[in-house]
Amino acid sequence: MTTKIFVNLSVSDLKKSINFFTALDYTFNAQFTDESCTCMIISEEIHSMLMTHARFKTFMPNEVCDTKTATEVLICLSCESRSEVDSQVEKALAAGASTFEEPMDHGFMYGRSFRDLDGHFWQFMYMDPSAVQA
Repeated sequence: MTTKIFVNLSVSDLKKSINFFTALDYTFNAQFTDESCTCMIISEEIHSMLMTHARFKTFMPNEVCDTKTATEVLICLSCESRSEVDSQVEKALAAGASTFEEPMDHGFMYGRSFRDLDGHFWQFMYMDPSAVQA
């Protein structure tokens, strides 16, 4: 069995978050969706549970991170090409995301980042397979 990852994120407006990530071509598992959370399918092995602050709080003893003043996490996802990196970030920006840094270009590795509607940091990166030593 392949290990799967479920990244749990607190969101202030679930419907807006669903619309935002739909604009990035992600889909959602209706079986794990209600008025307080949804399961966003990033890939077969990667999912993100987007939860209202109230729902998220039921899983954690700490306060929910204020992503306007503190960094909770940087989620980095690989892409098949530099153009896919650009496409994903451009879709995010068109849907209301903001940038926080210039694109990273090391020749063999290229990445761009954005902050989503709730201030979570996302990065998309491409690495030339020939640059990776086996």
